[in-house]
Amino acid sequence: MNKGKLYLIPTPLGENAVHTIPTYVIERLHALDIFIAERAKTARHFIKTTKPTKPFSELAFFELNKRTAPEDIPSFLDACDQGKDIGLLSEAGCPGVADPGAVVVELAHRRGIEVVPLVGPSSILLALMASGMNGQSFSFNGYLPVKNGELDKALKRLEQNAARFKQTQIFIETPYRNGNLVETALKHLSPQTKFCIAVDISLETEYIKAQSIKEWQKATIPDLHKRPAIFIIGK
Repeated sequence: MNKGKLYLIPTPLGENAVHTIPTYVIERLHALDIFIAERAKTARHFIKTTKPTKPFSELAFFELNKRTAPEDIPSFLDACDQGKDIGLLSEAGCPGVADPGAVVVELAHRRGIEVVPLVGPSSILLALMASGMNGQSFSFNGYLPVKNGELDKALKRLEQNAARFKQTQIFIETPYRNGNLVETALKHLSPQTKFCIAVDISLETEYIKAQSIKEWQKATIPDLHKRPAIFIIGK
């Protein structure tokens, strides 16, 4: 028996953005009935917006998050051994990128299961594209330290890396801490350092602007509270 495949299915970056998902991805989504997702509730909501052809009673969901016991994860892929295809969904954007799904993908490779990435929105790449900063060499740094004493040091380190390696530095923050991050960046980064704020990417409320710290210090900062954002530092 041939093994099933693991399809990596991107999801919209926010509400009312299902149009950002290609038709062929939605067609593949509708052909599946087993899914691995960070939260089943979010996955169901996304699938509902695509007008699925199968009733939800026929769909199975495995949750993969910080509460998932590591010993339970291998069983999520058992259906592939029986010839069934499985879909891996992210909370928003691309599975496995700033997303816990990477552990499932790594396991699939070890078990000889074909991994099929599908095209969809990535807030990281979309922000980089719109920043005007170096897209030949860049680093995604995930979340920075929360404490202010550690946060300013981390920002300075990224600034130094941007200058030393001519490498664009990309990072994210928990949405309710966006304001503090920007305030800290404007206080501790050099005036000529380039800084990009990209918020609500692909949504109607999208805001993307890149300019020097000196220019940001004179500008009116938009309300970033609880809005998903990507931040970029460049030289």
